[in-house]
Amino acid sequence: MLRIGLIIAVAVLILDQATKYWVLEGLNFSPPGCREFHFRCGRIEISPIFDLTMLWNEGISFGLFRAGSEGARWALVALQGGIACLFGWWLMSARAPMTVWALGLVIGGALGNVLDRVRFGAVVDFLDFSGLGFPWVFNVADAAINVGAALLAVEFLILRREAKLRGEDPAAPKSDAAS
Repeated sequence: MLRIGLIIAVAVLILDQATKYWVLEGLNFSPPGCREFHFRCGRIEISPIFDLTMLWNEGISFGLFRAGSEGARWALVALQGGIACLFGWWLMSARAPMTVWALGLVIGGALGNVLDRVRFGAVVDFLDFSGLGFPWVFNVADAAINVGAALLAVEFLILRREAKLRGEDPAAPKSDAAS
């Protein structure tokens, strides 16, 4: 199961970094001054509900709690790196498929955003669903982290409770074999 979780984490990391490279280099969405003056760097209208809108995020997911200083930047690097390490440690003992998938998503997403903070001092955000009323611009890493967290919540709040009520081990992987 560890191998599957690591493959998921690496796939998320590669997809996240590839899409950010495309936004920065392919679309050239970060002209001089856009990060320093905190304005939206580039925008392509795709549809009434979705646009590509590049901006630099110095805060945590969805631009919340903007850091603004070098100390805060490195604190966020340490925090996200620490979370990735803790979840990696958890992944080594995970047996339930949903847990493995969730941890892989969170680890890959956290590492993608850590890499941005180390390289650029901020995270590259560009997925804009404001046409649906969603006010934040985010990236593949943010999406993976949030989907992984949602999967963990579903597992712990619903699936494990139901398994305990049936008298099963909620952490054990499901088996198709008859007992």
